[in-house]
Amino acid sequence: MTDSRALEIPDNIQVGRHDPAKLPGIVEAMNVKDADAVVLSACVQMPSLPSIAEVEARTGKSVITAAVATTYAMLKALNLSTRVPGAGALLSGAFDDQAMARRTASVHA
Repeated sequence: MTDSRALEIPDNIQVGRHDPAKLPGIVEAMNVKDADAVVLSACVQMPSLPSIAEVEARTGKSVITAAVATTYAMLKALNLSTRVPGAGALLSGAFDDQAMARRTASVHA
């Protein structure tokens, strides 16, 4: 971890009402230069999907949220494609079993 921000919203209903358009500005004020990824939201109640692509574009980092990680795990468990357009790097399909197998095969070729 290179930096963090706690929004400290004590009411879960208010968490769900947090404006996702504020998230890119919060991340912009953070030091993520040496981070491997950005955790945009660790709470499934907080809407963050509309900000994922923008934060990835601004930072050049993959963005993870609790909702994206949960969705990825559910899709994998159901043997479904993890390709969800507009939902960030983890849900881009790049980490599907077939994509990972192709990547591994090309490294060992």
